[in-house]
Amino acid sequence: MRKIILDLAVTLDGFIEGPNGEVDWCIMDDDMGFDKFVEEIDTILYGRISYELYGYYTPDASRSQTEIDFAKATQKMKKYVFSKSLSTIQGNATLVSENIAEEIYKLKESPGKDIWLFGGASLITSFIQAGLIDEYRIGVHPVALGNGKPLFQQLQQRLDLQLIDTKVYRSGVTLLRYKPKQSE
Repeated sequence: MRKIILDLAVTLDGFIEGPNGEVDWCIMDDDMGFDKFVEEIDTILYGRISYELYGYYTPDASRSQTEIDFAKATQKMKKYVFSKSLSTIQGNATLVSENIAEEIYKLKESPGKDIWLFGGASLITSFIQAGLIDEYRIGVHPVALGNGKPLFQQLQQRLDLQLIDTKVYRSGVTLLRYKPKQSE
């Protein structure tokens, strides 16, 4: 069965974006394994706002080759947009507006590679509360913003995780990989 992988960047103080939505603190170095990650996935899950901002993001020529290659690879993938406010979606994406858990179980059972839960924050919270995330890959970046949008918002219960791997990159980013801890 395919896995749902939450893979995202977070600041040292736990924010996924700054107070004005900025993510300019995010580091994408060539040693961070983005090429390997895109080989493992073929589908990306977005909330409405994340899709509008990043669903077809194309970095300009001043960005690193790693970021440019990563964006090109993700543009070719299947995309699902979760929104209750939209009735149609532009671009090559599938709109899901109800029965999230049912749709995800169907998707996980369908043929293909693993699935990247990109975000946003409320979609991540919905997935956590429904127990839909199989692996958490959190890239902790060496910056503290002091304010912004936190990774974990409005959790209704405690989230117990088991650390399965760590890796430190030359930029100072630390990748923490977790899986949900099994109830005993």
